[in-house]
Amino acid sequence: MSDFTIFLIDALVKAVIVVLLLTGGFAYTTVLERRFIARLQVRVGPNRAGPWGLLQPIADGLKLFVKEDIVPAEADKVLFTLAPAITIIPSLIILAVVPLGGEVTIPFINYTTSLGVADINVGALYILAIASIAVYGIVLAGWASNNKYAMLGGLRSSAQMISYELAMGLSMLAPVMMAGSMGIGDIVDAQKNIWLIVLQPVAGVIFLITTYAETNRAPFDLPEAEQELTAGYHSEYSGMKFAGFFMAEYIKMIAVSAIASALFLGGYRLFGLENLLGGWMGPIIMTGKIVAGLLLFVWIRATLPRIRYDRLMAFGWKILLPISLANVIVTAVLLVLGIFPTLT
Repeated sequence: MSDFTIFLIDALVKAVIVVLLLTGGFAYTTVLERRFIARLQVRVGPNRAGPWGLLQPIADGLKLFVKEDIVPAEADKVLFTLAPAITIIPSLIILAVVPLGGEVTIPFINYTTSLGVADINVGALYILAIASIAVYGIVLAGWASNNKYAMLGGLRSSAQMISYELAMGLSMLAPVMMAGSMGIGDIVDAQKNIWLIVLQPVAGVIFLITTYAETNRAPFDLPEAEQELTAGYHSEYSGMKFAGFFMAEYIKMIAVSAIASALFLGGYRLFGLENLLGGWMGPIIMTGKIVAGLLLFVWIRATLPRIRYDRLMAFGWKILLPISLANVIVTAVLLVLGIFPTLT
Protein backbone atom coordinates (compact mmCIF):
# COMPACT_ATOMS: atom_id res chain seq x y z
CA MET A 1 0.00 0.00 0.00
CA SER A 2 1.11 3.56 -0.67
CA ASP A 3 1.93 5.96 2.14
CA PHE A 4 -1.18 7.99 1.32
CA THR A 5 -3.44 4.93 1.63
CA ILE A 6 -1.85 4.03 4.96
CA PHE A 7 -2.38 7.62 6.12
CA LEU A 8 -6.08 7.51 5.16
CA ILE A 9 -6.66 4.17 6.90
CA ASP A 10 -4.81 5.39 10.00
CA ALA A 11 -6.89 8.59 10.19
CA LEU A 12 -10.17 6.75 9.53
CA VAL A 13 -9.53 4.11 12.20
CA LYS A 14 -8.59 6.74 14.78
CA ALA A 15 -11.64 8.84 13.91
CA VAL A 16 -13.96 5.84 14.35
CA ILE A 17 -12.32 4.98 17.68
CA VAL A 18 -12.72 8.55 18.96
CA VAL A 19 -16.41 8.63 17.95
CA LEU A 20 -17.04 5.29 19.67
CA LEU A 21 -15.23 6.46 22.81
CA LEU A 22 -17.27 9.67 22.88
CA THR A 23 -20.61 7.92 22.43
CA GLY A 24 -19.73 5.31 25.05
CA GLY A 25 -18.41 8.02 27.32
CA PHE A 26 -21.67 9.94 26.96
CA ALA A 27 -23.65 6.94 28.19
CA TYR A 28 -21.57 6.43 31.30
CA THR A 29 -21.15 10.13 32.03
CA THR A 30 -24.89 10.12 32.76
CA VAL A 31 -24.33 7.36 35.34
CA LEU A 32 -21.34 9.23 36.79
CA GLU A 33 -23.43 12.36 37.16
CA ARG A 34 -26.40 10.64 38.79
CA ARG A 35 -24.27 8.61 41.19
CA PHE A 36 -22.02 11.53 42.14
CA ILE A 37 -24.93 13.92 42.74
CA ALA A 38 -26.65 11.21 44.79
CA ARG A 39 -23.51 10.90 46.93
CA LEU A 40 -23.31 14.68 47.39
CA GLN A 41 -26.99 14.86 48.37
CA VAL A 42 -26.86 11.77 50.61
CA ARG A 43 -29.34 9.70 48.62
CA VAL A 44 -29.36 6.59 46.46
CA GLY A 45 -28.51 6.85 42.78
CA PRO A 46 -29.27 4.32 40.01
CA ASN A 47 -28.30 0.88 41.31
CA ARG A 48 -30.93 -1.53 39.95
CA ALA A 49 -30.06 -2.03 36.26
CA GLY A 50 -27.02 -4.29 36.34
CA PRO A 51 -24.23 -4.41 38.93
CA TRP A 52 -23.76 -0.99 40.58
CA GLY A 53 -26.25 0.42 38.06
CA LEU A 54 -23.80 0.05 35.15
CA LEU A 55 -26.51 -1.08 32.75
CA GLN A 56 -28.65 2.01 33.43
CA PRO A 57 -27.59 3.76 30.16
CA ILE A 58 -28.74 0.72 28.17
CA ALA A 59 -32.09 0.73 29.96
CA ASP A 60 -32.50 4.49 29.36
CA GLY A 61 -31.53 4.09 25.69
CA LEU A 62 -34.08 1.32 25.13
CA LYS A 63 -36.76 3.38 26.85
CA LEU A 64 -36.11 6.42 24.65
CA PHE A 65 -35.81 4.28 21.52
CA VAL A 66 -39.31 2.80 21.91
CA LYS A 67 -41.02 6.03 22.97
CA GLU A 68 -43.35 7.63 20.45
CA ASP A 69 -41.68 10.24 18.26
CA ILE A 70 -44.07 13.19 18.23
CA VAL A 71 -43.72 16.01 15.68
CA PRO A 72 -45.93 19.09 16.19
CA ALA A 73 -48.44 19.64 13.37
CA GLU A 74 -47.23 23.19 12.65
CA ALA A 75 -43.51 22.47 12.99
CA ASP A 76 -41.03 22.72 10.13
CA LYS A 77 -40.59 18.96 9.88
CA VAL A 78 -37.29 18.97 7.95
CA LEU A 79 -35.48 21.38 10.28
CA PHE A 80 -37.20 19.83 13.31
CA THR A 81 -35.62 16.50 12.38
CA LEU A 82 -32.22 17.90 11.37
CA ALA A 83 -31.69 20.07 14.46
CA PRO A 84 -30.54 17.27 16.83
CA ALA A 85 -28.07 15.99 14.22
CA ILE A 86 -26.71 19.50 13.63
CA THR A 87 -26.13 19.74 17.38
CA ILE A 88 -24.46 16.33 17.73
CA ILE A 89 -22.01 16.48 14.81
CA PRO A 90 -19.86 19.41 16.05
CA SER A 91 -19.49 17.75 19.46
CA LEU A 92 -18.22 14.57 17.80
CA ILE A 93 -15.63 16.23 15.54
CA ILE A 94 -14.24 18.93 17.81
CA LEU A 95 -11.72 16.53 19.41
CA ALA A 96 -10.07 15.75 16.07
CA VAL A 97 -7.16 18.13 16.79
CA VAL A 98 -6.62 17.22 20.46
CA PRO A 99 -3.82 14.66 21.02
CA LEU A 100 -4.90 11.93 23.43
CA GLY A 101 -1.37 10.55 23.72
CA GLY A 102 2.06 10.54 22.13
CA GLU A 103 3.53 8.06 19.68
CA VAL A 104 2.84 4.40 20.44
CA THR A 105 3.52 1.10 18.73
CA ILE A 106 0.46 -1.09 18.21
CA PRO A 107 1.17 -4.69 19.30
CA PHE A 108 1.17 -7.59 16.82
CA ILE A 109 1.37 -5.37 13.72
CA ASN A 110 4.32 -3.23 14.90
CA TYR A 111 2.76 -0.06 13.49
CA THR A 112 3.80 3.23 15.10
CA THR A 113 1.29 6.07 15.18
CA SER A 114 0.38 9.13 17.20
CA LEU A 115 -2.75 9.06 19.37
CA GLY A 116 -4.56 11.91 17.68
CA VAL A 117 -6.83 12.09 14.65
CA ALA A 118 -5.19 15.17 13.10
CA ASP A 119 -2.26 17.38 14.05
CA ILE A 120 -2.84 20.72 12.30
CA ASN A 121 -1.07 23.98 13.01
CA VAL A 122 -4.31 25.91 13.56
CA GLY A 123 -5.92 23.54 16.06
CA ALA A 124 -7.07 26.33 18.40
CA LEU A 125 -8.79 28.10 15.50
CA TYR A 126 -10.44 24.81 14.48
CA ILE A 127 -11.85 24.36 18.00
CA LEU A 128 -13.32 27.86 18.04
CA ALA A 129 -14.82 27.39 14.55
CA ILE A 130 -16.48 24.07 15.41
CA ALA A 131 -17.73 25.34 18.79
CA SER A 132 -19.49 28.22 17.05
CA ILE A 133 -21.42 25.86 14.75
CA ALA A 134 -23.23 23.99 17.53
CA VAL A 135 -25.50 26.93 18.27
CA TYR A 136 -27.26 26.50 14.91
CA GLY A 137 -28.83 23.22 15.93
CA ILE A 138 -30.28 24.67 19.12
CA VAL A 139 -31.60 27.81 17.42
CA LEU A 140 -33.14 25.77 14.60
CA ALA A 141 -34.73 23.42 17.13
CA GLY A 142 -36.37 26.36 18.87
CA TRP A 143 -37.56 27.97 15.66
CA ALA A 144 -38.71 24.79 13.90
CA SER A 145 -40.82 23.70 16.90
CA ASN A 146 -43.28 26.58 16.40
CA ASN A 147 -43.42 26.99 20.16
CA LYS A 148 -42.81 30.32 21.88
CA TYR A 149 -41.02 28.76 24.85
CA ALA A 150 -38.77 26.73 22.56
CA MET A 151 -38.06 29.83 20.48
CA LEU A 152 -37.10 31.83 23.57
CA GLY A 153 -34.78 29.02 24.64
CA GLY A 154 -33.11 29.01 21.23
CA LEU A 155 -32.65 32.78 21.29
CA ARG A 156 -31.24 32.62 24.81
CA SER A 157 -28.77 29.97 23.75
CA SER A 158 -27.57 31.94 20.73
CA ALA A 159 -27.07 35.13 22.73
CA GLN A 160 -25.34 33.22 25.51
CA MET A 161 -22.96 31.35 23.22
CA ILE A 162 -22.02 34.42 21.19
CA SER A 163 -21.23 36.50 24.28
CA TYR A 164 -19.24 33.82 26.08
CA GLU A 165 -17.35 32.66 22.97
CA LEU A 166 -15.58 36.03 22.84
CA ALA A 167 -14.14 35.58 26.33
CA MET A 168 -13.37 31.92 25.58
CA GLY A 169 -11.44 32.85 22.45
CA LEU A 170 -9.38 35.42 24.34
CA SER A 171 -8.66 32.93 27.14
CA MET A 172 -7.43 30.42 24.53
CA LEU A 173 -5.18 33.11 23.07
CA ALA A 174 -3.04 33.12 26.23
CA PRO A 175 -1.79 29.48 25.80
CA VAL A 176 -1.29 30.15 22.09
CA MET A 177 0.93 33.13 22.90
CA MET A 178 2.86 31.23 25.57
CA ALA A 179 3.52 28.24 23.29
CA GLY A 180 4.08 30.33 20.17
CA SER A 181 1.77 28.09 18.16
CA MET A 182 -1.92 27.48 17.49
CA GLY A 183 -1.37 23.72 17.26
CA ILE A 184 -2.84 21.88 20.24
CA GLY A 185 0.00 19.34 20.10
CA ASP A 186 2.54 22.17 20.31
CA ILE A 187 0.73 23.67 23.30
CA VAL A 188 0.78 20.28 25.06
CA ASP A 189 4.50 19.83 24.28
CA ALA A 190 5.23 23.30 25.70
CA GLN A 191 3.94 22.11 29.10
CA LYS A 192 6.53 19.37 29.61
CA ASN A 193 8.03 21.18 32.60
CA ILE A 194 5.23 23.41 33.88
CA TRP A 195 1.48 23.47 33.29
CA LEU A 196 0.03 26.65 31.84
CA ILE A 197 -2.58 26.84 34.59
CA VAL A 198 0.32 27.88 36.85
CA LEU A 199 1.41 30.69 34.51
CA GLN A 200 -2.08 31.57 33.26
CA PRO A 201 -4.53 31.00 36.14
CA VAL A 202 -6.83 33.84 35.03
CA ALA A 203 -7.11 32.47 31.50
CA GLY A 204 -7.70 28.96 32.88
CA VAL A 205 -10.55 30.06 35.15
CA ILE A 206 -12.17 32.14 32.40
CA PHE A 207 -11.93 29.24 29.95
CA LEU A 208 -13.57 26.95 32.51
CA ILE A 209 -16.44 29.36 33.15
CA THR A 210 -17.07 30.01 29.47
CA THR A 211 -17.14 26.30 28.64
CA TYR A 212 -19.91 25.87 31.21
CA ALA A 213 -21.89 28.54 29.37
CA GLU A 214 -21.05 26.96 25.99
CA THR A 215 -22.38 23.57 27.06
CA ASN A 216 -25.52 25.06 28.69
CA ARG A 217 -24.59 23.50 32.02
CA ALA A 218 -25.70 24.79 35.41
CA PRO A 219 -25.51 27.51 36.57
CA PHE A 220 -25.69 28.65 32.92
CA ASP A 221 -28.54 26.38 31.79
CA LEU A 222 -30.92 29.28 31.07
CA PRO A 223 -31.85 28.03 27.54
CA GLU A 224 -33.64 25.09 29.18
CA ALA A 225 -34.83 26.70 32.42
CA GLU A 226 -37.91 24.66 33.26
CA GLN A 227 -39.34 27.25 35.67
CA GLU A 228 -39.60 29.82 32.86
CA LEU A 229 -39.52 27.97 29.52
CA THR A 230 -40.98 24.51 30.31
CA ALA A 231 -37.68 22.95 29.10
CA GLY A 232 -36.76 25.56 26.47
CA TYR A 233 -35.53 24.71 22.99
CA HIS A 234 -36.32 20.98 23.27
CA SER A 235 -39.83 21.36 24.72
CA GLU A 236 -41.48 19.70 21.70
CA TYR A 237 -38.97 16.88 21.28
CA SER A 238 -39.46 13.28 22.37
CA GLY A 239 -37.86 9.89 21.91
CA MET A 240 -34.44 9.68 20.29
CA LYS A 241 -34.57 13.25 19.01
CA PHE A 242 -34.87 14.39 22.63
CA ALA A 243 -31.98 12.08 23.55
CA GLY A 244 -29.89 13.59 20.76
CA PHE A 245 -29.70 16.98 22.46
CA PHE A 246 -28.57 15.45 25.73
CA MET A 247 -26.12 13.24 23.88
CA ALA A 248 -24.59 16.38 22.38
CA GLU A 249 -24.47 18.09 25.78
CA TYR A 250 -22.66 15.24 27.53
CA ILE A 251 -20.27 14.66 24.63
CA LYS A 252 -19.42 18.37 24.72
CA MET A 253 -18.69 18.00 28.43
CA ILE A 254 -16.15 15.28 27.62
CA ALA A 255 -14.73 17.32 24.74
CA VAL A 256 -14.24 20.55 26.69
CA SER A 257 -12.69 18.61 29.58
CA ALA A 258 -10.16 17.18 27.10
CA ILE A 259 -9.54 20.60 25.53
CA ALA A 260 -9.08 22.27 28.93
CA SER A 261 -6.63 19.52 29.90
CA ALA A 262 -4.65 20.06 26.70
CA LEU A 263 -4.57 23.85 26.99
CA PHE A 264 -3.88 24.30 30.71
CA LEU A 265 -3.12 20.94 32.39
CA GLY A 266 -0.47 19.47 30.12
CA GLY A 267 -2.83 17.18 28.20
CA TYR A 268 -1.57 13.60 28.22
CA ARG A 269 1.74 14.70 29.78
CA LEU A 270 2.50 14.30 33.49
CA PHE A 271 6.15 15.20 34.03
CA GLY A 272 7.57 12.23 32.12
CA LEU A 273 5.15 9.54 33.34
CA GLU A 274 3.46 9.54 29.92
CA ASN A 275 6.45 7.62 28.53
CA LEU A 276 5.74 4.57 30.69
CA LEU A 277 4.20 1.41 29.19
CA GLY A 278 5.65 2.26 25.80
CA GLY A 279 3.71 5.54 25.65
CA TRP A 280 0.35 3.95 26.52
CA MET A 281 0.40 5.73 29.89
CA GLY A 282 -0.40 8.98 28.05
CA PRO A 283 -4.04 8.18 27.21
CA ILE A 284 -4.54 6.82 30.73
CA ILE A 285 -3.33 10.15 32.17
CA MET A 286 -5.56 12.03 29.74
CA THR A 287 -8.56 9.91 30.76
CA GLY A 288 -7.92 10.71 34.42
CA LYS A 289 -7.87 14.43 33.71
CA ILE A 290 -11.07 14.20 31.64
CA VAL A 291 -12.86 12.32 34.44
CA ALA A 292 -11.69 14.96 36.93
CA GLY A 293 -13.14 17.64 34.64
CA LEU A 294 -16.45 15.78 34.42
CA LEU A 295 -16.65 15.46 38.20
CA LEU A 296 -16.12 19.22 38.46
CA PHE A 297 -18.98 19.75 35.98
CA VAL A 298 -21.27 17.63 38.14
CA TRP A 299 -20.08 19.13 41.42
CA ILE A 300 -20.83 22.67 40.23
CA ARG A 301 -24.26 21.61 38.96
CA ALA A 302 -25.09 20.16 42.38
CA THR A 303 -23.77 23.21 44.22
CA LEU A 304 -24.51 26.49 42.43
CA PRO A 305 -28.02 27.82 41.71
CA ARG A 306 -29.10 29.08 38.30
CA ILE A 307 -28.50 32.82 37.90
CA ARG A 308 -30.90 35.35 36.38
CA TYR A 309 -30.58 35.78 32.61
CA ASP A 310 -29.76 39.50 32.60
CA ARG A 311 -27.02 38.86 35.15
CA LEU A 312 -25.73 35.99 33.03
CA MET A 313 -25.32 38.30 30.03
CA ALA A 314 -23.87 41.13 32.12
CA PHE A 315 -21.33 38.74 33.64
CA GLY A 316 -20.17 37.69 30.17
CA TRP A 317 -19.95 41.16 28.59
CA LYS A 318 -19.00 43.36 31.55
CA ILE A 319 -16.74 41.09 33.60
CA LEU A 320 -15.34 38.11 31.69
CA LEU A 321 -14.67 39.92 28.40
CA PRO A 322 -12.71 42.87 29.90
CA ILE A 323 -10.72 40.59 32.22
CA SER A 324 -9.82 38.17 29.42
CA LEU A 325 -8.79 41.08 27.16
CA ALA A 326 -6.66 42.57 29.94
CA ASN A 327 -5.05 39.18 30.53
CA VAL A 328 -4.05 38.94 26.86
CA ILE A 329 -2.48 42.42 26.99
CA VAL A 330 -0.57 41.66 30.20
CA THR A 331 0.62 38.33 28.77
CA ALA A 332 1.88 40.06 25.62
CA VAL A 333 3.77 42.68 27.65
CA LEU A 334 5.37 40.07 29.92
CA LEU A 335 6.42 37.99 26.92
CA VAL A 336 8.00 40.99 25.21
CA LEU A 337 9.85 41.93 28.40
CA GLY A 338 11.06 38.34 28.81
CA ILE A 339 9.50 37.94 32.28
CA PHE A 340 7.55 34.82 31.35
CA PRO A 341 9.72 31.72 30.87
CA THR A 342 10.31 30.45 27.33
CA LEU A 343 8.19 27.33 26.75
CA THR A 344 9.12 26.64 23.13
